[in-house]
Amino acid sequence: MSLPKLLTATAVTAAAAMSMTGCTSASVDDAKQAATANSAPSAEVAAAPLNKAAADLLPADVKAKGTLTVGTDPTYPPFEFYASDNKTVIGLDADLAKALGETLGVKVEMVPATFDAILPGLSSHKYDLGISAFNVTAERKKNADFAEYQLSGAALAVKTGNPKHLDVDPMTLCGTKIGGEKGTTQGIETLPAWSKTCTDAGKPAIDIQLYPTQDEANTALASGRIDGILSGELGMAWASKQSGGAFQLSSDKSYLPTPVGMAMAKGSPLAPAIMAAVKALVTGDTYKQINAKYGLAQSVAVSPDAVDARGAQ
Repeated sequence: MSLPKLLTATAVTAAAAMSMTGCTSASVDDAKQAATANSAPSAEVAAAPLNKAAADLLPADVKAKGTLTVGTDPTYPPFEFYASDNKTVIGLDADLAKALGETLGVKVEMVPATFDAILPGLSSHKYDLGISAFNVTAERKKNADFAEYQLSGAALAVKTGNPKHLDVDPMTLCGTKIGGEKGTTQGIETLPAWSKTCTDAGKPAIDIQLYPTQDEANTALASGRIDGILSGELGMAWASKQSGGAFQLSSDKSYLPTPVGMAMAKGSPLAPAIMAAVKALVTGDTYKQINAKYGLAQSVAVSPDAVDARGAQ
Protein backbone atom coordinates (compact mmCIF):
# COMPACT_ATOMS: atom_id res chain seq x y z
CA MET A 1 0.00 0.00 0.00
CA SER A 2 1.32 3.36 -0.76
CA LEU A 3 -1.77 5.30 0.09
CA PRO A 4 -3.02 6.58 3.43
CA LYS A 5 -6.11 6.81 5.53
CA LEU A 6 -8.07 9.75 6.54
CA LEU A 7 -8.36 11.38 9.92
CA THR A 8 -11.77 12.16 11.42
CA ALA A 9 -13.06 13.77 14.57
CA THR A 10 -13.06 10.32 16.14
CA ALA A 11 -9.37 9.95 15.44
CA VAL A 12 -8.62 13.41 16.81
CA THR A 13 -10.47 12.51 20.01
CA ALA A 14 -8.45 9.32 20.21
CA ALA A 15 -5.27 11.35 19.82
CA ALA A 16 -6.21 13.58 22.72
CA ALA A 17 -6.99 10.59 24.89
CA MET A 18 -3.64 9.01 24.08
CA SER A 19 -1.72 12.15 24.94
CA MET A 20 -3.37 12.08 28.37
CA THR A 21 -2.75 8.40 29.04
CA GLY A 22 0.74 8.16 27.56
CA CYS A 23 -0.27 5.52 24.99
CA THR A 24 1.81 5.47 21.85
CA SER A 25 -0.92 4.53 19.35
CA ALA A 26 -4.66 4.26 18.98
CA SER A 27 -6.22 0.83 19.16
CA VAL A 28 -7.29 -0.96 16.01
CA ASP A 29 -10.88 -0.45 17.20
CA ASP A 30 -10.29 3.31 17.31
CA ALA A 31 -8.85 3.17 13.81
CA LYS A 32 -11.87 1.19 12.65
CA GLN A 33 -14.19 3.81 14.18
CA ALA A 34 -12.26 6.57 12.46
CA ALA A 35 -12.46 4.84 9.09
CA THR A 36 -16.17 4.20 9.53
CA ALA A 37 -16.86 7.91 9.97
CA ASN A 38 -15.83 8.54 6.37
CA SER A 39 -18.18 8.41 3.42
CA ALA A 40 -17.53 7.44 -0.17
CA PRO A 41 -18.61 9.64 -3.09
CA SER A 42 -22.19 8.82 -4.10
CA ALA A 43 -21.72 8.69 -7.87
CA GLU A 44 -23.29 5.65 -9.48
CA VAL A 45 -21.05 3.24 -11.38
CA ALA A 46 -22.37 1.02 -14.13
CA ALA A 47 -21.98 -2.73 -13.69
CA ALA A 48 -19.07 -4.20 -15.64
CA PRO A 49 -20.13 -6.56 -18.43
CA LEU A 50 -19.42 -10.27 -18.11
CA ASN A 51 -16.32 -11.29 -20.07
CA LYS A 52 -16.94 -14.93 -20.93
CA ALA A 53 -13.41 -15.52 -22.19
CA ALA A 54 -11.97 -14.40 -18.84
CA ALA A 55 -14.63 -16.29 -16.85
CA ASP A 56 -13.82 -19.50 -18.72
CA LEU A 57 -10.26 -19.27 -17.38
CA LEU A 58 -11.36 -19.54 -13.74
CA PRO A 59 -10.22 -22.72 -11.97
CA ALA A 60 -12.99 -25.30 -11.52
CA ASP A 61 -13.02 -24.96 -7.72
CA VAL A 62 -13.54 -21.19 -7.93
CA LYS A 63 -16.34 -21.64 -10.47
CA ALA A 64 -17.99 -24.13 -8.12
CA LYS A 65 -17.60 -21.84 -5.11
CA GLY A 66 -18.80 -18.83 -7.07
CA THR A 67 -16.93 -16.40 -4.81
CA LEU A 68 -13.52 -14.75 -4.68
CA THR A 69 -12.20 -14.04 -1.18
CA VAL A 70 -10.32 -10.74 -1.09
CA GLY A 71 -8.05 -9.61 1.75
CA THR A 72 -8.09 -5.84 2.31
CA ASP A 73 -7.09 -3.29 4.96
CA PRO A 74 -10.25 -1.19 5.46
CA THR A 75 -8.57 1.70 7.27
CA TYR A 76 -7.26 3.30 4.09
CA PRO A 77 -9.72 5.83 2.58
CA PRO A 78 -10.52 6.45 -0.17
CA PHE A 79 -9.34 3.02 -1.28
CA GLU A 80 -10.96 0.83 1.37
CA PHE A 81 -12.83 1.72 4.54
CA TYR A 82 -15.98 0.84 6.47
CA ALA A 83 -19.49 1.99 5.62
CA SER A 84 -21.74 3.35 8.35
CA ASP A 85 -22.77 -0.20 9.34
CA ASN A 86 -19.18 -0.69 10.59
CA LYS A 87 -18.76 -3.93 8.63
CA THR A 88 -19.26 -3.32 4.91
CA VAL A 89 -16.01 -2.45 3.10
CA ILE A 90 -16.44 0.39 0.61
CA GLY A 91 -14.10 2.60 -1.43
CA LEU A 92 -12.27 2.66 -4.73
CA ASP A 93 -10.72 -0.79 -4.36
CA ALA A 94 -14.03 -2.24 -3.19
CA ASP A 95 -15.70 -0.84 -6.32
CA LEU A 96 -12.94 -2.32 -8.48
CA ALA A 97 -13.26 -5.68 -6.73
CA LYS A 98 -17.01 -5.67 -7.40
CA ALA A 99 -16.36 -4.84 -11.06
CA LEU A 100 -13.80 -7.66 -11.22
CA GLY A 101 -16.41 -10.09 -9.91
CA GLU A 102 -18.96 -8.85 -12.46
CA THR A 103 -16.42 -9.33 -15.25
CA LEU A 104 -15.80 -12.91 -14.12
CA GLY A 105 -19.40 -13.75 -13.18
CA VAL A 106 -18.63 -14.46 -9.50
CA LYS A 107 -19.30 -12.76 -6.18
CA VAL A 108 -16.54 -10.99 -4.28
CA GLU A 109 -16.17 -11.14 -0.50
CA MET A 110 -14.02 -8.38 1.02
CA VAL A 111 -12.31 -9.75 4.16
CA PRO A 112 -10.79 -7.18 6.57
CA ALA A 113 -7.14 -7.70 7.55
CA THR A 114 -4.15 -5.67 8.68
CA PHE A 115 -2.12 -4.63 5.67
CA ASP A 116 1.03 -6.56 6.54
CA ALA A 117 -0.99 -9.80 6.94
CA ILE A 118 -2.53 -9.85 3.47
CA LEU A 119 0.37 -11.09 1.33
CA PRO A 120 1.22 -13.90 3.80
CA GLY A 121 -2.50 -14.75 3.76
CA LEU A 122 -2.32 -15.30 0.01
CA SER A 123 0.55 -17.76 0.41
CA SER A 124 -1.39 -19.68 3.07
CA HIS A 125 -4.53 -19.67 0.87
CA LYS A 126 -6.53 -17.65 3.39
CA TYR A 127 -7.43 -15.23 0.58
CA ASP A 128 -7.76 -15.69 -3.17
CA LEU A 129 -6.72 -12.10 -3.84
CA GLY A 130 -5.30 -9.09 -2.03
CA ILE A 131 -6.79 -5.77 -3.16
CA SER A 132 -5.50 -3.03 -0.89
CA ALA A 133 -3.55 -0.46 -2.94
CA PHE A 134 -0.42 -2.63 -3.12
CA ASN A 135 2.57 -1.03 -4.79
CA VAL A 136 4.05 -3.53 -7.22
CA THR A 137 7.73 -3.82 -6.28
CA ALA A 138 10.52 -6.20 -7.22
CA GLU A 139 10.66 -7.45 -3.63
CA ARG A 140 6.94 -8.22 -3.48
CA LYS A 141 7.03 -9.94 -6.86
CA LYS A 142 9.36 -12.55 -5.39
CA ASN A 143 6.45 -13.97 -3.38
CA ALA A 144 3.31 -12.80 -5.18
CA ASP A 145 1.92 -12.13 -8.63
CA PHE A 146 0.20 -8.84 -9.48
CA ALA A 147 -2.36 -7.51 -11.93
CA GLU A 148 -1.65 -3.78 -12.25
CA TYR A 149 -4.59 -1.37 -12.34
CA GLN A 150 -3.17 2.04 -11.40
CA LEU A 151 -0.10 4.26 -11.03
CA SER A 152 0.46 6.15 -7.77
CA GLY A 153 3.22 8.26 -6.28
CA ALA A 154 3.98 8.95 -2.61
CA ALA A 155 3.34 12.22 -0.76
CA LEU A 156 4.32 13.70 2.58
CA ALA A 157 1.73 15.04 5.03
CA VAL A 158 2.87 17.55 7.65
CA LYS A 159 1.35 19.73 10.35
CA THR A 160 -0.67 22.59 8.89
CA GLY A 161 1.61 25.44 7.88
CA ASN A 162 4.54 23.02 7.47
CA PRO A 163 6.52 24.67 10.33
CA LYS A 164 9.63 22.53 9.73
CA HIS A 165 9.60 23.06 5.94
CA LEU A 166 9.57 19.32 5.15
CA ASP A 167 9.11 17.78 1.71
CA VAL A 168 9.62 14.58 -0.31
CA ASP A 169 13.36 15.24 -0.20
CA PRO A 170 15.28 13.14 2.34
CA MET A 171 17.63 15.98 3.24
CA THR A 172 14.67 17.98 4.61
CA LEU A 173 13.69 15.06 6.86
CA CYS A 174 16.98 14.29 8.62
CA GLY A 175 16.51 14.20 12.40
CA THR A 176 12.70 14.40 12.22
CA LYS A 177 10.05 11.85 13.21
CA ILE A 178 8.30 10.53 10.12
CA GLY A 179 5.46 8.03 10.30
CA GLY A 180 4.06 5.37 8.01
CA GLU A 181 2.05 2.18 8.07
CA LYS A 182 3.64 -1.20 8.75
CA GLY A 183 4.21 -3.27 5.62
CA THR A 184 3.95 -0.37 3.17
CA THR A 185 6.55 0.42 0.55
CA GLN A 186 7.17 3.78 2.19
CA GLY A 187 7.67 2.22 5.62
CA ILE A 188 9.90 -0.70 4.72
CA GLU A 189 11.80 0.64 1.70
CA THR A 190 11.62 4.39 1.07
CA LEU A 191 12.04 5.80 4.58
CA PRO A 192 14.97 3.50 5.51
CA ALA A 193 16.71 4.43 2.24
CA TRP A 194 16.12 8.13 2.88
CA SER A 195 17.41 7.79 6.43
CA LYS A 196 20.61 6.25 5.07
CA THR A 197 20.94 9.22 2.70
CA CYS A 198 20.88 11.44 5.79
CA THR A 199 23.49 9.47 7.74
CA ASP A 200 25.72 9.09 4.68
CA ALA A 201 25.75 12.88 4.48
CA GLY A 202 26.67 13.17 8.16
CA LYS A 203 23.17 14.23 9.17
CA PRO A 204 20.95 12.67 11.89
CA ALA A 205 18.90 9.66 10.83
CA ILE A 206 15.16 9.92 10.24
CA ASP A 207 13.29 8.63 13.30
CA ILE A 208 10.91 6.24 11.52
CA GLN A 209 7.65 5.52 13.36
CA LEU A 210 5.52 2.73 11.85
CA TYR A 211 1.94 2.06 12.92
CA PRO A 212 -0.39 -0.95 12.49
CA THR A 213 -2.94 1.15 10.56
CA GLN A 214 -2.86 4.35 8.56
CA ASP A 215 -5.45 5.96 10.83
CA GLU A 216 -3.07 5.51 13.77
CA ALA A 217 -0.31 7.27 11.83
CA ASN A 218 -2.72 10.10 10.97
CA THR A 219 -3.71 10.39 14.62
CA ALA A 220 -0.04 10.57 15.65
CA LEU A 221 0.55 13.44 13.21
CA ALA A 222 -2.56 15.33 14.34
CA SER A 223 -1.51 15.00 17.99
CA GLY A 224 2.04 16.22 17.29
CA ARG A 225 3.82 12.98 18.16
CA ILE A 226 5.41 12.83 14.71
CA ASP A 227 6.44 15.50 12.22
CA GLY A 228 5.08 13.94 9.05
CA ILE A 229 3.70 10.87 7.28
CA LEU A 230 4.97 9.39 4.02
CA SER A 231 2.24 7.50 2.18
CA GLY A 232 0.41 7.33 -1.14
CA GLU A 233 -0.48 10.59 -2.85
CA LEU A 234 -4.21 10.18 -3.35
CA GLY A 235 -4.91 8.73 0.08
CA MET A 236 -2.75 11.32 1.82
CA ALA A 237 -4.48 14.14 -0.05
CA TRP A 238 -7.87 12.69 0.95
CA ALA A 239 -6.75 12.35 4.56
CA SER A 240 -5.46 15.92 4.69
CA LYS A 241 -8.77 17.32 3.43
CA GLN A 242 -10.62 15.32 6.09
CA SER A 243 -8.28 16.24 8.96
CA GLY A 244 -10.14 19.34 10.06
CA GLY A 245 -7.09 21.50 9.42
CA ALA A 246 -4.76 19.31 11.49
CA PHE A 247 -2.39 18.54 8.63
CA GLN A 248 -1.74 19.14 4.94
CA LEU A 249 0.42 17.90 2.09
CA SER A 250 3.91 19.35 2.26
CA SER A 251 3.69 20.46 -1.39
CA ASP A 252 2.23 19.38 -4.70
CA LYS A 253 5.27 17.16 -5.33
CA SER A 254 4.88 13.39 -5.45
CA TYR A 255 7.62 10.81 -5.25
CA LEU A 256 8.26 7.96 -7.68
CA PRO A 257 4.93 7.06 -9.30
CA THR A 258 4.69 3.29 -8.92
CA PRO A 259 2.28 0.66 -10.29
CA VAL A 260 -0.49 -0.51 -7.97
CA GLY A 261 -1.86 -4.02 -8.36
CA MET A 262 -4.17 -6.78 -7.22
CA ALA A 263 -2.09 -9.48 -5.54
CA MET A 264 -2.25 -13.26 -5.87
CA ALA A 265 -0.17 -16.09 -4.49
CA LYS A 266 2.92 -16.79 -6.58
CA GLY A 267 1.93 -19.05 -9.46
CA SER A 268 -1.75 -18.91 -8.52
CA PRO A 269 -4.05 -20.83 -10.91
CA LEU A 270 -6.30 -17.78 -10.72
CA ALA A 271 -3.76 -15.58 -12.51
CA PRO A 272 -4.85 -16.17 -16.14
CA ALA A 273 -8.48 -15.32 -15.34
CA ILE A 274 -7.59 -12.28 -13.21
CA MET A 275 -5.17 -10.92 -15.82
CA ALA A 276 -7.76 -11.32 -18.58
CA ALA A 277 -10.49 -9.71 -16.46
CA VAL A 278 -8.38 -6.72 -15.41
CA LYS A 279 -7.27 -6.17 -19.02
CA ALA A 280 -10.94 -6.07 -19.99
CA LEU A 281 -11.75 -3.74 -17.09
CA VAL A 282 -9.09 -1.10 -17.81
CA THR A 283 -10.40 -0.65 -21.35
CA GLY A 284 -14.03 -0.31 -20.27
CA ASP A 285 -16.39 2.38 -19.02
CA THR A 286 -16.76 0.97 -15.49
CA TYR A 287 -13.05 1.47 -14.75
CA LYS A 288 -13.21 5.05 -16.04
CA GLN A 289 -16.33 5.74 -13.97
CA ILE A 290 -14.70 4.37 -10.79
CA ASN A 291 -11.60 6.53 -11.30
CA ALA A 292 -13.77 9.58 -11.94
CA LYS A 293 -15.92 8.85 -8.88
CA TYR A 294 -12.87 9.21 -6.63
CA GLY A 295 -11.36 12.17 -8.46
CA LEU A 296 -8.42 10.34 -10.02
CA ALA A 297 -6.66 11.98 -12.94
CA GLN A 298 -6.46 10.08 -16.20
CA SER A 299 -2.70 9.80 -15.61
CA VAL A 300 -3.28 7.05 -13.02
CA ALA A 301 -4.85 4.72 -15.60
CA VAL A 302 -2.87 1.79 -17.00
CA SER A 303 -2.96 0.19 -20.43
CA PRO A 304 -3.87 -3.48 -20.95
CA ASP A 305 -0.24 -4.20 -21.85
CA ALA A 306 0.85 -3.11 -18.36
CA VAL A 307 -1.62 -5.29 -16.41
CA ASP A 308 0.35 -8.55 -16.23
CA ALA A 309 3.04 -7.83 -13.65
CA ARG A 310 4.01 -11.38 -12.83
CA GLY A 311 7.68 -11.85 -12.00
CA ALA A 312 9.77 -14.91 -12.72
CA GLN A 313 7.85 -18.07 -11.85
